[in-house]
Amino acid sequence: MPVFNAYSQMEKSERYTRGWSKLQEIDGEAGENVVNSLENISPDLARFIIEYSFGDVYSFNSLDNKTKEVAAVSSLIAQGAIPQLKVHLNGALNSGCSINEVEEIILQMSVYAGFPKSINAMNTFKEVLQERLEKGITDKKGTNLLIRNNPDRYKIGVEQLSLLNKEQEQILRDSYGEISPELVQFTIEYGYGDIFSRENLDKKYRQVATIAALATLGNSQPQLKFHIKGALNIGINKEEIKEIMLLMTVYAGFPAAINGTNILKEVIMEESSQ
Repeated sequence: MPVFNAYSQMEKSERYTRGWSKLQEIDGEAGENVVNSLENISPDLARFIIEYSFGDVYSFNSLDNKTKEVAAVSSLIAQGAIPQLKVHLNGALNSGCSINEVEEIILQMSVYAGFPKSINAMNTFKEVLQERLEKGITDKKGTNLLIRNNPDRYKIGVEQLSLLNKEQEQILRDSYGEISPELVQFTIEYGYGDIFSRENLDKKYRQVATIAALATLGNSQPQLKFHIKGALNIGINKEEIKEIMLLMTVYAGFPAAINGTNILKEVIMEESSQ
């Protein structure tokens, strides 16, 4: 008996009904299968997933479904939660992400979560696409990447980094230039010259993905603060970042969400004092 029907003899709360509708809207069959798999072991966990995750948190509307799934996918890659990632890769495609956009998110996570997690995520995405094709679902490929011929990756990286903070190159040089100039070079060349400069994922989605990953990891507070400021600089507003942190209560836990919200609060207070 599916979990949804297991509650058919009970009066379902408004939260439950709203959450079940949102779960179906975003994750479809993949999400339903996860909830149903919990029926025999923990129907309460299934109910809380529906009521809290989708009935409460996903009911906020500062972010659209696509942006929420960008955050969810990034968080799950960062923690290596492959079964749940598979569900939300489906959710990202269902919510309007193209294949190329999801691939870009996975590539970007190589910067923040490392290559092993990106490799695992890309292999999982390959499985998801094959399963969807077998069900007759054809997903849009998206914008093709414009290949740059400019060999000066460092210069490109500095230009891209300056979109977030014009002073950040000098800050990196002052902090690490003496002990590890290679770290400065690779951060700018790979993180921004190779990855952030790629044009088939909107810069706002890149910042949403980065903030979600760094909040999830929980060990990168200075970097999270920088990227929250960078997000504000490129047009993401405070309410949207607050909602990313609320999503993190679902995917990374309340401590990660609280810590991330405290950093957002610091950024807001610093801005208001200037």
